[in-house]
Amino acid sequence: MNFSQQTLDFLFENRLHDSKAWFTEHKDDYKKYVIQPFSELLLALQPTMTKIDSSTVVDPKKISRIYKDARYSHDSVFRDDVWYNFSRCVGSDVAPTYYIVIGRGQLEYGCGFYAAGSAIMETMRNMIINDDPVAKKALSAYKKQDTFTLCGDMFKRNRFADYSAEKQDWLNRKSIFLSYTTNDGSIIFDPQLWQRIAEDFIKVKPIYQLFVKAQNTARDN
Repeated sequence: MNFSQQTLDFLFENRLHDSKAWFTEHKDDYKKYVIQPFSELLLALQPTMTKIDSSTVVDPKKISRIYKDARYSHDSVFRDDVWYNFSRCVGSDVAPTYYIVIGRGQLEYGCGFYAAGSAIMETMRNMIINDDPVAKKALSAYKKQDTFTLCGDMFKRNRFADYSAEKQDWLNRKSIFLSYTTNDGSIIFDPQLWQRIAEDFIKVKPIYQLFVKAQNTARDN
């Protein structure tokens, strides 16, 4: 079963009602239109994700909760999207991850850090500046693809004006991740969506490997 307009409609309506009673009444729709297709998508991607990184966890039970954390949200109960992070079995909250998000009328997927931290970012900058082979391969892979956009907060001023424009785009970021977003139903509802995502994830494997090496190097230093 693939994502459908009912997937997006449910997430929108559930957030609009923002009612536990309404959600309970429509919980079967949530399972049918959101959880089931998302779970099937993850399982279809499992061989690819394991090939990219054998330590990657693929477990549909870890799809994000649709409830907001009551400790931090006082104005609403439900989210308008759900997501999955292909986390690594490394026991670290800052490990790089591939991710998929569905909701808000769109699909997003990509790769990066939720919160890399200054040590990892500084390590990555040094790798890029010193033309580390892994970094060079990552920048080349990004240049060759046209699916993902490099994202992340930038410094207010350019701190690396002496380097190429290509490197500056990486070096001047305080955080970093790749993102692709679409509201095109022909893509979101395609039964072969898993194959599109798998191919896109493989394209940026060198960038993921840069993220992993930066994390491991920063941790060991």
